[in-house]
Amino acid sequence: MGDDAELTAAVLAAQDGDETAFRTVYRAVHPRLLGYVRTLVGDLDAEDVSSEAWLQIARDLDRFSGDADRFRGWAARIARNRALDHIRMRGRRPATVGDETELTGRAAESDTAGEAIEALATGRTLRLIARLPQDQAEAVVLRVVMGLDAKTAAETLGKRPGAVRTAAHRGLKRLAELLGEDPETAGVLDALPPQRAARSRAVTSAGVTHTHARTQRDM
Repeated sequence: MGDDAELTAAVLAAQDGDETAFRTVYRAVHPRLLGYVRTLVGDLDAEDVSSEAWLQIARDLDRFSGDADRFRGWAARIARNRALDHIRMRGRRPATVGDETELTGRAAESDTAGEAIEALATGRTLRLIARLPQDQAEAVVLRVVMGLDAKTAAETLGKRPGAVRTAAHRGLKRLAELLGEDPETAGVLDALPPQRAARSRAVTSAGVTHTHARTQRDM
């Protein structure tokens, strides 16, 4: 079973009350969800906001229907709503800081934007996302870190898929430029592993999730 199939099975088991399965779901989704929340609220408040999101996820899990990709999108929407509530109470979006080494992905073919994607896995580079416009920052994190397809990311943000693709493309391009400008990350592009290929889903009639590689043009 692939990662997505295992996550889909764990979600279904968790909906039936399997606490071990829920822990499996949490371990699979939380690191990347936390990275997304940090993009929105910053490092200091990310754990608290993520905890609030997981409380709602656990409470509303029996209402969810779908596979692993849809679950990640559903969890991201919940986390985003909790983060935006937090931002409204506080009044502003903070700078993003923190160590996100747990977000490192698998390797595939790369280009400059692809190397910028992998650089999201480094603590020094993640903070550069805070210098992107918020629409670009969210699009990059949802598409690349959370691994959502354009349609699911668009549903999370309340936008059209084409707008999300454009924001992600512009954000990745700007992020690559920022990597070259930052003295602390000036050499990171040469040292990075190749890009992790994003994946999109296809569900067979048997309900098993299969995946295929998505190219940079699909962003």
